[in-house]
Order: sequence, then structure tokens, then C-alpha cells
Amino acid sequence: MAKTKSSDYKASNIQVLEGLEAVRKRPSMYIGDTAQRGLHHLINEVVDNSIDEALAGYCDYLKITIHEDGYLTVLDNGRGIPVDEHEKLKLPAVEVVLTKLHAGGKFDKDSYKVSGGLHGVGVSCVNALSSHFYAEIHRDGEIHVMEFEKGSTVTPLKKTGETDKTGTIIKFKPDPEIFTQGTEFKFDIIADRMRELAFLNPEITIDIEDEREVDEELRRKTFHYSGGVKDFVKFLDENRESMMDEPIYISGEVDKVPVELAIQYNNSYTENIFSYVNNINTREGGTHISGFRRALTRCLKTYAEKNKIIKPNNNGVTISGEDFREGMTGVLSVKVPEPQFEGQTKTKLGNSEVQSAVEVVVYEKLNEYLEQNPKIAKKVLEKVVLAAEAREAARKARQLIQRKSAMGGGGLPGKLADCSINDPEHCEIYLVEGDSAGGSAKMGRNRSFQAILPLRGKILNVEKAKINKILENKEIQAMITALGAGVGHGEDDFDMEKLRYHKIIIMTDADVDGSHIRTLLMTFFYRYMQPLIEKGYIYIATPPLYRITASRGQIEYAWDDETRDKLIKDFRKSNKKFDVSRYKGLGEMNPNQLWETTMDPETRTLQQVTIENAAAADKMFSTLMGGDVEPRREFIERNAKYATLDI
Repeated sequence: MAKTKSSDYKASNIQVLEGLEAVRKRPSMYIGDTAQRGLHHLINEVVDNSIDEALAGYCDYLKITIHEDGYLTVLDNGRGIPVDEHEKLKLPAVEVVLTKLHAGGKFDKDSYKVSGGLHGVGVSCVNALSSHFYAEIHRDGEIHVMEFEKGSTVTPLKKTGETDKTGTIIKFKPDPEIFTQGTEFKFDIIADRMRELAFLNPEITIDIEDEREVDEELRRKTFHYSGGVKDFVKFLDENRESMMDEPIYISGEVDKVPVELAIQYNNSYTENIFSYVNNINTREGGTHISGFRRALTRCLKTYAEKNKIIKPNNNGVTISGEDFREGMTGVLSVKVPEPQFEGQTKTKLGNSEVQSAVEVVVYEKLNEYLEQNPKIAKKVLEKVVLAAEAREAARKARQLIQRKSAMGGGGLPGKLADCSINDPEHCEIYLVEGDSAGGSAKMGRNRSFQAILPLRGKILNVEKAKINKILENKEIQAMITALGAGVGHGEDDFDMEKLRYHKIIIMTDADVDGSHIRTLLMTFFYRYMQPLIEKGYIYIATPPLYRITASRGQIEYAWDDETRDKLIKDFRKSNKKFDVSRYKGLGEMNPNQLWETTMDPETRTLQQVTIENAAAADKMFSTLMGGDVEPRREFIERNAKYATLDI
């Protein structure tokens, strides 16, 4: 590459982006991406301001309206953004908030004791990334409005009337120049987040209205939960069999850090703990989760030893911290005046003082509960012993898998057709339903970077099985060995650094059985290899449903009925003879057809599996794969036509 002379690099080469230009130039730095996740993050940034008003005690109502013309409105009954002149900038305060980065009331402890939006870039980013943005302020008996386009003021602040209400109305339309993959808001994604906020803030009522929906029942939803995090746990465990009548509820405050916790033990074999700091879901945990786990383990262990429920030796099985949490669903919510998050994404809390605050509150209150409820305490601890025994059996099963791999030559399953290169970043593996389709895939693939692992039949439903039983399943064993990263939740059990492929593609028939196999596989990955989904490594292959063969060997493929009908119409217009055939399964395709439609990176369509909302995903999998048939039937009937791979 040719080097630039030092004389060519001058002050004129230094580019300074003024105002919100930087946000429009590099939007992903501020909202994560410009796809569906980033689009919906805009709503969260606006709503967070309303929730912060609720946390400060000034707001108890919030309404979101999705309009037919692509706009979205967020209305609250808070104090309203100040409209008086900013002393330093000589601009209305509302204009400062909406057009300047790192501007807001969140830095002032007197305005907000706690807040989710800490960096002061939220609503101004929404303004920058909207083709049109409208703000209406109800405050001090007056109504004021302002309008913007792409972050620039087009209508300066003006008074338009009088009012006896207070609050802020923000209406915006995402800019298609930024969100090139589409600007259509998804009702379910918004509803999941608003439901979560309503659970975490029992004083607030949240309405959502979708003006695009003609069905009145589906058009509106209202969320209000006076039981707070207790109601949240009940909701999450709705399709699991609980070991207690009511969740254990704990609340307290240490060093100005209020702590709220609700936990419940159920008949599942996984830990489902969701943690929040100032309403922000800390998906990666942090010091508050560490404090909770330490207190839980210490409290249950002390109680068990004191009451001689767990024997010192316990048949040679050692009880570990994770055994105390198996089959537990919990929601931990803390409010921190000055939280230290890791980055703008706010997924991990770093405040050391929060760990001790949570530990003190949880240990003290949980100990009181156990002393007052000895029958429940005994049931929980008996489950802990069974969890420890299953974990020990799982350890032996892992060793057996490793021994078999070592004896099998190369350490890989015999039915795996591996790729020739070994750089995980450029390697992909197809998990294929059936030996027939697996054979076609092996013949049609690009051997340099595509591996094929045929799966026979349906894998075990991991939602209803202990880890040792899961590891005994031959198809699961083959997947674990092929992927190479291990399985489980501990650092010693699962290691992303050892993963052999960065694209794991589920390829099944487009029928009921294929759909069931996909769901079983995604449940397994979600429960026992969740980092694969979080990293974006899991994909769904989309084979065509129809093949249309015309005269002179012309072949067209259709992935849905609409495309099929359009192709038929085109053929009829051109007076061509044609034949339409529907694929019943992958096995009906020859290797060339499978490559051309489903495996060729140049022409295939892959759908990436993502987690938009962890609590909603947990609820979905417990509904789909749990023991109760009725909730599953209702879920499928309600969501069939809105099916999506974002979980």
C-alpha cells in the first residue's frame, strides 16, 4: 500500500463532526447496530427518560403508540423536560437535551437519585437518527413544541397553548437512510420490554397501542403489576411446577442501595436468574449477582448443617454453589445512585460496594425465611442434594465422552464430515435432519469450510431432563464433540476459545417434525450453550418450499406461497409450460439443488438466532418445551402467523 507523504497530512485533513453529525456518521457506536436491535433501542432510550421520572416519583403513566405511517409516540405524565433557557448555552433546556450529546439531568444527583440513562446520549441519539422528530412539553401550565429533522432544529421552541397537565410527548420516525434493513417496529419486542419495566416498577401503568393492527384484542396491551418482582417470577414460572405456594420475597437497603429479590424453586433443572440495575438488564451479571450467590450458598449451607439435612460426606458428593441454584427462577433488582457499568451497553455492574449490600440483605432476610418455613427449606435442600448427585454423574458422563473421542481417532464423531481448514472464524457446520439429507449435503458442500453433521431423529427435550441424562444422548454427544467447546454453565464446562465453528447452521425439513427438531436444538443451545446465541453463531437454514420447472430446463425456487404465485403468474404471462412441485423434505433435493438454494453463501438465506430479551426467551422456551400441553397449544395458536427467530 502506497504511503502518504507527511507533507500531505495537514490540519485540513482533521475532520471535526459538529453536534449530532458523529451519531449519524457512526450510529452503531451509540445504539449497537442499525438492524432490528438498534431500531428498537431507539424506543428504549426515549422510554428510559420516562422511567427515570417514575423512579424519581414524578410519573405513573406511560403510553407507546405505533402509528401506521412509521412514526412512534412515547407519552408520559412526568414533570416535562425543562423549557427555560440554559444559563451557559443560552438555548432552551429542551433543545440542549435533544441536540447535545452528554446533556441531561442524570448527572445531577438532586434531579435524579437513580437513573438508567447515565451517559446523556440517549434521546439526542434518537433525534439524530430520525428523519423527523417532534417534542411536546406540558409544564408549568403551558404547552411548548419543537421539531427536528435528522437532528437539526426546523421549528424552534414555541408556546402553542395552555394545559393543566404535565409530561412529555416524543414522536419520531426512524431515518431509512440509517436503518437500511427496515424501519418497521415489532409489537412483540416492544411489549416484552414494557412488560419487564412494569414488573420492575409496580407504581407505573404502561399502555401500548398498535394502530397497524385491525384486531382489537391484539391492538392494545396494558401492563401494571402491583406485586412487582414477585409477579415477575410467577410470570416466568407460569409453565413450571413450583415447589412453593408463593415466591420468597426479600427487600432491604444498605448504604443507600435498595435491594429487591424474588426467588422460587421449581421442577426444572436449570438456573434462571435475571438481574437489573436501575431497570437495565445486566445480562452479564456483575457484583450484585456475586453478592446474591454468595449469600444464598452461605445461608442454605449454614441452615443445612445446623439442621443436619445435608450429611457431611453425602456419599462422596460435594455440594457446590451451582447445586443450590438448580431449578431456581429469580429476579434481582437493585437501585444504585452511581452505577459503574462496563461500557454503554450496560450489561455488567462493577460497583464493589453493591456486592456487600446485596449479600447482607439477602443473607439476613433469607435466613429469617428458612427459620419460619422449615418444610419448604427441607424440600429445597433435598433438591440441592439431587442436583449435586446429577452434577457428579454429569462429570463422569463428560469424562466418558472425552475417552470415547480419544479412542475414536482425531477426537471427532465418526459421522461428522469435517471441513479442511481449521480457522473457526471461517468454518461452518450444518446440523442436518436425517441421513438422507446429510448425504446430499456432504456431496453438495464446499469441503474447504463446510462441515456436515447428520442428526438421526429428535434429540432429547433438555427442558425436562437432568444434565447427566442429557449427556447420555448420542446425538447430543456428537454435537458436543463436534463443536469442541464443551457443555454447561461453568468456565470449566464450556470454553468459547475451543469452539471449532463460528457458524452453526440448523438445517431441517420445512414441516412439523423439522420445526420440532429446530426448537429442540435451540432449547439445548439456549439452556446449555447460551454464549453461542449471544455471540450470534447460531443460524437457521431456509430451504425452498417449491420448485417450478419450465420449458428449456429453466428452474425457479420459491421460499413461500407469495413468491410461488408470482412466478406462476409470470410464466403464464410468457405462455411458458411449467410444473410446480413442493418439497416434502431436504432428502428430495439432489446435492446440486441443495447447494444452490440452501448452502451456497452467494445465494442462500440464513436467519440468525438472537436473544432480544432474556426473560422473554426463558418464558418462551418453558412454554414450548415444558410439561403442560395447554399453554404450549395456546402459544402456538397465538403466535403461529407472527413466528420469528428472534428469541
